[in-house]
Amino acid sequence: MVEEKLRYSDAELAEFKALLLDKIEKANADLALIKSAYMNNSNNGTDDTSPTFKAFEEGSETMSKEANSQLAIRQEKFLRDLKNAVVRVENKTYGICKVTGKLIAKERLKVVPHATMSIEAKNLQR
Repeated sequence: MVEEKLRYSDAELAEFKALLLDKIEKANADLALIKSAYMNNSNNGTDDTSPTFKAFEEGSETMSKEANSQLAIRQEKFLRDLKNAVVRVENKTYGICKVTGKLIAKERLKVVPHATMSIEAKNLQR
């Protein structure tokens, strides 16, 4: 009888933690870019152009700020999920499906390191 693993080994958890910390670093850099684009109030030199173009430009700027704000919110959630995954690594509960209690496949965790559900559990949700 083959005994099913209940959790990843400390060495495997260390690998996942390194992957997560790398993702966090990149996600923080991306968030900084999004925020700097959001904060950038340059008007691209439209002061001397016709008022009609100026109105279109301002509308576009508003839409762009809203889109950047949504991106920033999504990025902050992604960062929170990654940081929560690091906590699970430290608690040695990382990689355990919250629905089935089985280990989430390594391949899935390498692609979606903040995953809390196995593909099996995810498919049950549909």
